[in-house]
Amino acid sequence: MTSASSILRRLALCLALAGSAAFAQAPADYPLGPGDVVKITVFQNPDLTTETRVSEAGTITFPLVGTVAVGGHPASQVESEIARRLREGGFVNRPQVNVVVLQFKSMQVSVLGQVNRPGKYPLEQTQNRLTEVLAVAGGVSNLGADVITLITQENGKERRIEIDLPALLQSGDKTKDVMLKSGDVIFVPRYPVFYIHGEVQRPGQYRLERDMTVQQALAVGGGLTIRGTQRGLQLSRREADGTVVTRDAQLGEAVRADDVIFVKESLF
Repeated sequence: MTSASSILRRLALCLALAGSAAFAQAPADYPLGPGDVVKITVFQNPDLTTETRVSEAGTITFPLVGTVAVGGHPASQVESEIARRLREGGFVNRPQVNVVVLQFKSMQVSVLGQVNRPGKYPLEQTQNRLTEVLAVAGGVSNLGADVITLITQENGKERRIEIDLPALLQSGDKTKDVMLKSGDVIFVPRYPVFYIHGEVQRPGQYRLERDMTVQQALAVGGGLTIRGTQRGLQLSRREADGTVVTRDAQLGEAVRADDVIFVKESLF
């Protein structure tokens, strides 16, 4: 059967190529914030060229005009304010000011867990799709699960949203590709596993694929040994209350995360 995780990894490679472009530059309405680094130039006044970091108070210091409040304002508004002060102060006649954001630090999301490059990533646009941020983080690693968790804040309360990434990518429906905001956390857990032991060729721990049955799990374990039998297959499963229930297993039933399958030895 085709592994959903292998589809996911192939699609992640495509996203990595396309997603990096989404972080190339900020739009005109990107709100500046603490930690952002900006470069300010004034046409035909190279001595006024300044590279500076926005302070925790949301301000910068610019030659001749002093402290400028920039926090929460887009670059275009900062350009107008500096130009106004230069003009009204009599420092530059008809100033043409340009503000470029060099480093985006004030709006960040965290990508944690089983991704190739976990860490904090800047939102260089006022909104970014989840798949774009995952691509910039290198995509889901070989150990990553298909269902990931988005941790976000809504009305001052934490909300956790589970997202089936392969289903999202295969659908191509961008309306289901969540827009992220500053402070969001993407967590990619390790893929779920099941265990098989007894009279199988390769007993051990294996990745649980989507919709896997007991019969398919046996095949993943290499099939039965010459002493093994499908009669009396046993399955041990931890229930919601924490108790472990062991019972006979059916070949066609679905395997769940952390299930333990035991293959008995034939008596004949």
